Amino acid sequence: MSAKVVLSCSECKSRNYSTTKTKGIHAERLQMKKHCKTCGKHTTHVETK
Repeated sequence: MSAKVVLSCSECKSRNYSTTKTKGIHAERLQMKKHCKTCGKHTTHVETK
């Protein structure tokens, strides 16, 4: 079963992206390198609650 998650920038804390993940396989928080529109650079985006 997939669940919707929201990714927020680790530097400015703005919520930029939404994606899905399978909860059974990926129990830890999702981290991805994405471009932040607010910061204007590539940063690590972390899954929020």
